[in-house]
Amino acid sequence: MPKQKVGAGETTSSLAKKYGFFWKTIWDHPENAELKAKRKDPNVLFEDDDIFIPEKQVNPGVSKGTEQEHVFKLKGEPAKLKLQLLKLGEPRANEAYVLEVNNTLIDGKTDGDGRIEHYIPADASAGRLIMKNGKEVYGLRLGFLDPVDLIKGAQQRLNNLGYNCGGDSGELDELTQQALVNFQADHELEETGELDAATKAKLMELAK
Repeated sequence: MPKQKVGAGETTSSLAKKYGFFWKTIWDHPENAELKAKRKDPNVLFEDDDIFIPEKQVNPGVSKGTEQEHVFKLKGEPAKLKLQLLKLGEPRANEAYVLEVNNTLIDGKTDGDGRIEHYIPADASAGRLIMKNGKEVYGLRLGFLDPVDLIKGAQQRLNNLGYNCGGDSGELDELTQQALVNFQADHELEETGELDAATKAKLMELAK
């Protein structure tokens, strides 16, 4: 199968599910070495990236005796959703929530650092986080995080961390520069207002 273009919102995990592979089979394939080195994260791809999907190998099957009970395990790794909830820069610890993904509801509580972690279907593209008995509802776009090397990707991460960029236009406008300065000041980085290497590294560290 030739290389194909990544579509909007697609990730290695969603493509693996679509074509019947484990995500590591695609991500670790030698044909994707350049993409892997460029993007670093299998679930942060950019629309129109080229990705190689290998041909399927036919399994000869497994022989088992009849009139016996057998257990078969499907191996694979679903995607994991990770969120951290902050209020005025402080973690929203031990708060109850309902996570809705693919019409499935998951009840839980944030941990002491305000974090939420759940396995979700690899091809999930949207969801909702419901808190305070429905008084707070947040829409979730899954698989749409752009690479941090792009202004748009940095804006998405800054917004997620509570530094208001006013959206993700992809333009280094005044509001985005101020958000960068605030972020840099809070993390003891040089306050350049630019998306420099140190700022990108810190954003990648905090906004995984």
